[in-house]
Amino acid sequence: MKMHNPPHPGEVIKELCLEPLNMSVIEFAEALGVSQQNLSAILNGSASITPEIAIRLGKAFGTSPESWLNQQMQYDLWQTEKTIGNIEVKRLSVA
Repeated sequence: MKMHNPPHPGEVIKELCLEPLNMSVIEFAEALGVSQQNLSAILNGSASITPEIAIRLGKAFGTSPESWLNQQMQYDLWQTEKTIGNIEVKRLSVA
């Protein structure tokens, strides 16, 4: 079931992980082993959660990488469906 207008995973990380830990972006990036620029882009919603980042987040928080990738997929799908409008595709059937 698709979520209605899901948040970007960066918002989730910021609100549910980074803020409760009272960590700076620099400290959080160091803990994850990623660049501050990469993490900032994710937190600001201008970059996606990649499989590598999902693994790092999973290890850091004891969650599954799939949960992070699923959040990204839900966000991307919602954004794409919202912006492409009504596309027409010919229905195909495999015999």
